[in-house]
Amino acid sequence: MRCSWPLLFGAATALHGQVTVIPLDTGWSFRPGGGGEELPAVVPGEVHLDLMRHGLIPDPRIGSNIDSVQWVEQVGWTYTCRFHRGSVPSTEHVDLVLGGLDTYAEVRLNGRTVLQADNMFRTWRVDVKQALVPGMNRLEVAFLPVAGAAGPARAAYGLQLPHDSDPSGLAPYMRKAACQSGWDFVPRLVGCGIWKAVGFECWDGARIADVALRTDPGAGTVEVSVASNGLVAGAVLRVRVRVDDGPWSTGPLIATTGGTMAGRLHVPLVDTARWWPRGTGPRPMKDLEVELLDGSGAVLDRRTRRFGVRTIVLDQRSDSVGAAFTFVVNGTPVFMKGANVVPPTVFLSQATDSAWVMLVDNAVRAGMNMLRVWGGGMYPPDAFFHACDTAGILIWQDFMFGYIPPAGDRVFMENILVEAEQQARRLAHHPSLALLCGNNELDVAWRNWGWQARYGLHGADSARVREGHESLFGTALRAVAEREGVAYVRTSPLSNWGAPAGLRSGSLHYWGVWHADSTFASYERNIGRFMAEFGFQSWPDSLAMAPYLVPEDLALGSPALRARQRSYRTDRPIMEAMLREFGSVPSTYGAYAERSQELQALAMATAVEAHLGWAPWCMGSLVWQLNGPWPGPNWSLLEPDGRWRPAMHRVSAIFGRSTGRMPDGGTGIDKSLGSGRSRR
Repeated sequence: MRCSWPLLFGAATALHGQVTVIPLDTGWSFRPGGGGEELPAVVPGEVHLDLMRHGLIPDPRIGSNIDSVQWVEQVGWTYTCRFHRGSVPSTEHVDLVLGGLDTYAEVRLNGRTVLQADNMFRTWRVDVKQALVPGMNRLEVAFLPVAGAAGPARAAYGLQLPHDSDPSGLAPYMRKAACQSGWDFVPRLVGCGIWKAVGFECWDGARIADVALRTDPGAGTVEVSVASNGLVAGAVLRVRVRVDDGPWSTGPLIATTGGTMAGRLHVPLVDTARWWPRGTGPRPMKDLEVELLDGSGAVLDRRTRRFGVRTIVLDQRSDSVGAAFTFVVNGTPVFMKGANVVPPTVFLSQATDSAWVMLVDNAVRAGMNMLRVWGGGMYPPDAFFHACDTAGILIWQDFMFGYIPPAGDRVFMENILVEAEQQARRLAHHPSLALLCGNNELDVAWRNWGWQARYGLHGADSARVREGHESLFGTALRAVAEREGVAYVRTSPLSNWGAPAGLRSGSLHYWGVWHADSTFASYERNIGRFMAEFGFQSWPDSLAMAPYLVPEDLALGSPALRARQRSYRTDRPIMEAMLREFGSVPSTYGAYAERSQELQALAMATAVEAHLGWAPWCMGSLVWQLNGPWPGPNWSLLEPDGRWRPAMHRVSAIFGRSTGRMPDGGTGIDKSLGSGRSRR
């Protein structure tokens, strides 16, 4: 299938200053990497969805189909687009920009390799002007099977790193969403594809590469840093900046290295009204406009940013019983009320702007003021953060590490740091971004889950893993966050729920109720300084499950229903809680699902009520989890179709009774609470 080049150029061109953007979002085809018939493909997209459209695989979400599609990850897949050279302007620079490639890909233009990609979280950019030819051009993106790329990476590293949720053992060596390899709320579905936008950016002379900003409310200024690519012979490049409709501030760009230039301006703020989280104050936003000028004053490129004026400090000071974990906004401690979010769907290319914004809408209606983006999924799109800015929802953003990576490997480390710098720079200007976190549960797992014994990591091997871990999470990612002026912690949680000392310092994931057979009352006795995870499973109701299982499979004990449960604990904690709280276990699926949701509501209400009651000892309560990508039992507060479960209603009612705003000044704690035991 061929691109229609006049349509591509005439209808799909956008201008940003003098940079012309040509999307490549039509005319794609795909085939197995070893050869075969080319079939139409959708880009952005992924291979499972393209195979489904052509009836070559069933929908993995239905019945037991997930087992019948596992072969897809063992095949390479090649995506192709043909376009006419006339659709691409003949500018000095023609950059091919790929917003996301999942994951191992060789990009070829007219048979010439222009890029080798190995990280689904990075944006890839390469100047391809010299590879273009007159007439029709052929762009190919050839994806390798993950085993064919991550397998050699594991062999080169020489150690098998922990991989509890991944039977292949390859997930630690890939920069790919960890949950695609399987987790306790989603099955294994390892795909590939051009999962974000792809196109050309065409420009002459120079373009704006980066814009970073940092507000100083006390000084009444915003510091704007601008980097550009390209040079204009004999010209002095300048940048000018203004906020809202205020006066322009102008300054020069200074040549750095690699054909780049950079400059920094301090721009006065006429209005320094503060941005506040939801429930604590207004959220005024400002518009920043940045223009890159050549020597004659002509505009070469233009960028805009929306930002808010505020300060956010994570107070981790030691006190008489341990260490605090309190978000202080504009000098005021604020109790964080919220939930953890995971990808909205197993098909990450379908995790659209609207799907992410709907999560923000649910958080707002539930009286929340913070969401934690879990580190085993994906970085949300810009629209999610814009919505959080408007709504006043603070974001705790994990870097995407659900497995200990081979951080001691130099090439792997360089790859990670480019990813981290791209993501931190993209997000740092949002007033909603409160925290960057190095990883999900890797520190507590290494110390307490027996990984050294299970994976044979002793002596020099253990030291090697730990050294790389410290270098990445203790030093390198912290430096990335600090350069952008964002608070950072190396891991979540900082404390272990299995020891009393964990209640006295830092963040805590409390899983005694699900993983250790504790009763719901234990939520009232195990309260840390910040409860970053806690939860209890429930099943979707019959209406939500009907699109995925035939009626005969919606029977307790059916193989199809059992296969939906991904937790190693199976349904045992649910059934035992039913017997304990209600005295019986229903015999029909509908009644069983309803009862499980009543249990979840009771558990979450008990927990969040206790957490709020313990402020300011405890200064955060983030339920695991707001949403789920897989139609089956999980800890989600939402049904697969988006309806609220009873737990969401109960949590919303409790959160709604408190603004979360603590008195100005220090966080303070009641010194009589040193034992961390419940006051009830």
